[in-house]
Amino acid sequence: MSESTGGTRQRIQAVALELFTEQGYEKTSLREIAERLNVTKAALYYHFRSKDEIVTSFVDDRLRRMDELIAWAAGQPATLATRRTLISRYADAMFAGELPKVMRFFEQNQTVLKSLSAGQQMRDRMMRLAAELSRGDESPAAQLRAALTLFAVHSSWFAVRAPGVTDEERKKIALEVADELLAKIGDGD
Repeated sequence: MSESTGGTRQRIQAVALELFTEQGYEKTSLREIAERLNVTKAALYYHFRSKDEIVTSFVDDRLRRMDELIAWAAGQPATLATRRTLISRYADAMFAGELPKVMRFFEQNQTVLKSLSAGQQMRDRMMRLAAELSRGDESPAAQLRAALTLFAVHSSWFAVRAPGVTDEERKKIALEVADELLAKIGDGD
């Protein structure tokens, strides 16, 4: 039974993510999610009581990955090599599995996310990752470059519009731009 429950939960997450991205978070109702899944609203409520709970559920994995990266980076020397490895690992994590769909959701629902706890948690993790990228160089320029480095990975999903670009090519472009920014952050030595 837990396998069925887990499968249903994952189906709800996938359909909700699809609808939130297509229509927007605010314009999507729990009723629409239930109808697309061909389940009752009561069955949906069994798994998730609100749209916020659904968003939190698919953001949790991303937060966990970010926490792991932050912990890893904190134990490393503040060098360009560490920064490059950190942004490469971050890009690998963000391009894996369903996370590109989550990235598109965030990009298309930014205003709503400001009020959701999941959005606030994401902003906190992004700031912590940026702090690790600029650790050793506390200048305002380094802080901005660190934030823009993360944005290079994120924006590759909507800013790179060339037809036929694969996810791997998109990631490569993002990392090249990120590396240009990282190279200007001090070594901390």
